[in-house]
Amino acid sequence: MAFSFTQSAKKELGINKDFLIRNLETDSGNVSILFLNSMTDKDEIAKQIIMPILSYNGNFDFETLKNKIILSAEIEDANKSDFVSKILENKVVVAFDKKAMAIDLESIPTRTPTEPPTSPNIHGPREGFVENIKSNICLIRKRLPTKNLIVKSMTVGRETKTKVQVAYLQNIADKNIVKEIIDKITALDIDGIVDSYYIAECLKYKPHSLFEQIGFQEKPDVVVAKMLEGRIAIIVDGSPIVLTLPYMVFEDFQSSNDYYTNYIYVNFIRIIRTVGLLIATVIPGVYLSIRLHSYKVLPINYIITIANSTKNLPFTPLLEIAFILLLFQVLYEVSLRLPQYLGLATSIVGALVLGDTGVKAGLISPPGVIIVALSIMAIYTVPSQASTLTILRAVFVVLGATLGIFGIMCGVIYIINYVNTLNYYNTPYLAPYAPRIASDLKDAMFKKPLKNMKSRPKALNPKNPIRQRGNSDE
Repeated sequence: MAFSFTQSAKKELGINKDFLIRNLETDSGNVSILFLNSMTDKDEIAKQIIMPILSYNGNFDFETLKNKIILSAEIEDANKSDFVSKILENKVVVAFDKKAMAIDLESIPTRTPTEPPTSPNIHGPREGFVENIKSNICLIRKRLPTKNLIVKSMTVGRETKTKVQVAYLQNIADKNIVKEIIDKITALDIDGIVDSYYIAECLKYKPHSLFEQIGFQEKPDVVVAKMLEGRIAIIVDGSPIVLTLPYMVFEDFQSSNDYYTNYIYVNFIRIIRTVGLLIATVIPGVYLSIRLHSYKVLPINYIITIANSTKNLPFTPLLEIAFILLLFQVLYEVSLRLPQYLGLATSIVGALVLGDTGVKAGLISPPGVIIVALSIMAIYTVPSQASTLTILRAVFVVLGATLGIFGIMCGVIYIINYVNTLNYYNTPYLAPYAPRIASDLKDAMFKKPLKNMKSRPKALNPKNPIRQRGNSDE
């Protein structure tokens, strides 16, 4: 018995109510059109497939049907072993004369590229990635119309069959890093990928490390800028977050706004971010260490003020700070999960009412509220490091309360020593400061004008280190 595409498809997909088969009777024989009604554009099926077939005069064979009659620009052969998977990939399968072809007429809901809510721009592009991989690749290609842009595709996930694409500039990116990334993704054996974070987990060198190892980007201009430096982009279908590798920690001190603003102002803002990171991480711990162990370093008037505001508290200083941190963290989680119009009101009212009521009730002190509030606000000077800084803050609170300034200093030294040993994808984590790379310092903690940035970051091992040519004013 001859193989039948329609019978085989009915056997495997017939239980799905959105699976349809359209049979066309022609002089040359029966043409079967198989597709998922919910995932394909029915108007385009009629325009590009059905009408051309029915309006064709004379007999035709499969090659004529594929190359002359059907109007679609994207056609590929389908065989007995993979035509069902192509239907499930939202393609339209046309079967005729014991052969079949797959046509891409996908139609799925997607949002228009808009400015990401977490990465607003004052100047510069306001486009952001969306959940459609084709749209995201389009946003990158629009900015890189070059033959050197290579996009390699793969499918990951036994059940989800998620499309993953690795994009890089072949004349810049390190081919060994590209190969390592592709090998790790293709080796991933998992039932499903629903977001780019699943891929990020498999790309990490140390999955249990507290520190970020991969860049997470929402804007195509940022991704393109990183690719021009020698990084590789990983785009996952269904996710508006694009991964970039290799990653260095000082990337998070930079913002897309920095490259559309006067460099003197940018340097000032980067100093603010650095100070904000220190405040967010160590200030509560320093406050506890001074209050419990080194109060003599404070002016006498301030000691009296703190003593008067804390003398009737039922909690120890450590428990007080821990209670305030817990209070703010609960409010933060509540504001995230409530509807938008309720979340903002809840966070404002909760912080004001509970904070003020807690002080008046004698449960917490005004200095403690101020210190914790300052620390929590300062975290968002470097928002991509918020989760890491939250954990480190808790560690420094314990160190400051138990060991004082000595504990804080030991903690800082340990963390700096630890991150200095990290090296992911042949790129030092603290580059360009450890090791010191003089040419890369032009866009690290401080930024020089674009005309002074003659070379790409050497820490990324780019194949072509020259970025621009000509004289500059140093």
